Parts: sequence; C-alpha cells; structure tokens
Amino acid sequence: MKSPALLLLSITLVACGRLEQVGKAPGFTPVEGGNEFYAMASSPLPVTTEARSPEQEASLWSGARNSLLGDPRAARRGDILTVVIEINDKAEISNSTGRSRSGSDTMGVTSMLGIPQRIDKRLPAGASMADAVSTNSNSTYSGDGQVSRNEKLTLRVAATIIETLPNGVLRIQGSQEVRVNFEVRELIVTGFVRPADVSRQNEITYDKIAGARISYGGRGQITDVQQPRYGQQIADILLPF
Repeated sequence: MKSPALLLLSITLVACGRLEQVGKAPGFTPVEGGNEFYAMASSPLPVTTEARSPEQEASLWSGARNSLLGDPRAARRGDILTVVIEINDKAEISNSTGRSRSGSDTMGVTSMLGIPQRIDKRLPAGASMADAVSTNSNSTYSGDGQVSRNEKLTLRVAATIIETLPNGVLRIQGSQEVRVNFEVRELIVTGFVRPADVSRQNEITYDKIAGARISYGGRGQITDVQQPRYGQQIADILLPF
C-alpha cells in the first residue's frame, strides 16, 4: 500500500509545482550558481611564477594581453569566446538487396545386378527404383531500405573557459536564454577546444570542439502543451501494444 501512496504523493507535488507557474512567464536559470560564473569569479592558484622586470612593465611594446600587440584571444580560465554553430547536414542512404536460389535433385537406380527389378515387384503400383529420390527447392529474398535526413541550425553563443587541462586543452561551457512572452529559448554548448583553433576574432566553430554537446530547446507554455502528460508517457512505456 505504500508504493501507490508514494506515487500519488509524488504526482501531487509535481502538479503543485506546475500550478505555481500558471499565469506566469518561466523564470531564468540563475547564473551565479553555474560553472561559468565560478570560473570568472574565482582565481586559480598559479602553476608557475613569472618574474617581470620594471623595464618590461614600462615598455610601450609589451606583449601583455591588454597591450596593442597582445593576443586578445581567450586562453585562460574565466575568459570568454564566441562559439559559431552552423550545422547544415544532409544525408541520404538507400540500400537494396535481392537474392534468388533454385535447386533440383533426382536420384535413381535403373540397373544393378537385377536388384532394382526384384525390388520393383514388391513396391506399390507406380513406384520404381528408377526414380527413387526427387527433390526440388526454391528460395527468394528481397529487401529495401532508405534513410533521409536534413538538419540546418545557425547560432552564435558566448562560452566561458571553465578549466584548463594539463595538456593545454580548454574546457568551455556556454549557455543562453531568451524569453519571448511566455516561452524561454535555451541554448547550451559544452566541449573541449585547442587554444590554437581560436581565431583572431576570438571565435571558434563547432566542428573544432571535441566532445561537443549542443542543446537547443525551450520551456514554457508552448513546450508544455506539446509534451504528453505524465500518465500518457508512463502508459506508452508499460503497455506492450
């Protein structure tokens, strides 16, 4: 009896949470508790110390990041770069398989020291050893399959370097939320990039991100209506037909 009661209580709590959003626009996800804010707000311990002379500090041609000749590209924890997502994939696969096989076998003994003739006398009428075994087989198989996909997505999102791995590879994470009326559009990008792949415009394309995870979706009234109810989802999983 406890299991149905717990299930009913869980459904009630979920329904109460959804009822609180009636007549309200969906709220944004707080950025203060995410990895991006933590990477920008905290300072990691330095791996090595670099001593700079007073002459280098006073030089007009310094190679520092903020100088005229410095490299403005993101390279350290907390730096921000732009991820360019331009997906235009199209795939068409068509396979056809056909197979046909036919076979026929006949075996008989017409003469062997008069033995077949003696056996024929004892066989039923119409039977003869001259055509003792006769087989015929025929097999035909045909298969056809086709796959067609077309996806196009063009987006730009700012991502933050949240970690520098021991081999120098940068781990990035970016999120973006845009609210229009009562619907929030969400975009999340994570992955690993090489500093050398970041362009002089401080941009990197999605095809240069290793382990890229790109999520594009939304939440709000329209998304809520498009989703089937919890009971229907459970029924779709449990029902065998």
